[in-house]
Amino acid sequence: MADNARAKKLADLIREVVAEKLQRGIKDPRLGTHVTITDTRVTGDLREATVFYTVYGDDEERASAAAGLESAKGILRSAVGRAAGTKFTPTLAFVADALPENAKTIEDLLDKARASDAQVREASSGAHFAGDADPYKKPGEDEAAE
Repeated sequence: MADNARAKKLADLIREVVAEKLQRGIKDPRLGTHVTITDTRVTGDLREATVFYTVYGDDEERASAAAGLESAKGILRSAVGRAAGTKFTPTLAFVADALPENAKTIEDLLDKARASDAQVREASSGAHFAGDADPYKKPGEDEAAE
């Protein structure tokens, strides 16, 4: 079992090597400049690595990028093995990152909240308090009223 610092260091190295190799080393037109490596996670025994990526484009481009990454898996793994210099090169699994979709959902919810706040602000703009401006009794007021 490796410690977490070593796994984190290997994950960072894998992310950098895969991103560099995708940018400069692989000539697959399905990958191009549309693929961005967002995160990498390595298991505790350093045998498996999960590489998260996003694709700029529509669903067809996402599917072709996934197929391109699967076909380039061996080349990428050998590049990681050369760079890491470890006894065992981890196997790579590519997973599409759901971060952009989650961010879009959060932005939509925040827009709804802003619209609702604007409606409440507009409805309360001409409103007055139900009671006095200061509803609390002050010492000496009861005696002065009598």
